[in-house]
Amino acid sequence: MTLLTVRDLVAGYGDTNILHGVSLDVEKGGIVTLIGPNGAGKSTVLKAITGLLRPRGGSVKLEGRELAGLSPEDIIAAGLGFVPQVDNVFPSLTVAEHFALARGRDRRRATESALEFFPQLEPQLHRMASVLSGGERQMLAIARALVLAPRLILLDEPSAALAPQIVQMVFDRIVAIADSGISVLLVEQNVKAALPLSHYAYALQVGRNALSGPGPDLLVDPRLNDVYLGRSAGAPAAGTPAAGSPAATEPSNS
Repeated sequence: MTLLTVRDLVAGYGDTNILHGVSLDVEKGGIVTLIGPNGAGKSTVLKAITGLLRPRGGSVKLEGRELAGLSPEDIIAAGLGFVPQVDNVFPSLTVAEHFALARGRDRRRATESALEFFPQLEPQLHRMASVLSGGERQMLAIARALVLAPRLILLDEPSAALAPQIVQMVFDRIVAIADSGISVLLVEQNVKAALPLSHYAYALQVGRNALSGPGPDLLVDPRLNDVYLGRSAGAPAAGTPAAGSPAATEPSNS
């Protein structure tokens, strides 16, 4: 059953549109990944869905309820969680204080539930976020979003700047989150790690849908290379991937 439906989404900054009619679906309990070259509009999609950027056109519906035009607070209250790529924790707060930010719920039970996904954080409850490792900070950012019991969590580059063994741990936790019934929509440049785990994926190119399909299928689609090289997905494939191709894993702020 479809949880999130995005249709013909248009959004941008100033006088410039970055998204030109992006559409996607997220099923209940599914993992959906947005991929594409830098500047394709991936992070802009997440910002428009969560209300951090007001859509200029199109529709964003959560189980039939229109979210486009609502405030970020109302969208979060409707059941969305969002973890941005940067500035996603408060360095001056302890781990426990991050969980205490949740309101309107049983904080103790909510914290226990979040720690079930990230037990590595339990010994760190009284430590400041500023002294955590990069991997621990990413776990804390995701766990804090889970405290609000979202039906859908949006993750922007969860593997950025993490060591390979930590990347695998984070993706294992993402799978566990989806298996628990919480849907996941993520932006990710590390396609080799993300696509095999994705029930569905969308490749964007200059703010438009370019390719879509089950994650494992998209990973081996020869047209994907053309998307990263800036050609139409239907153009003949080139030989060696360029920097920024699916073989690359650099973070994007698009």
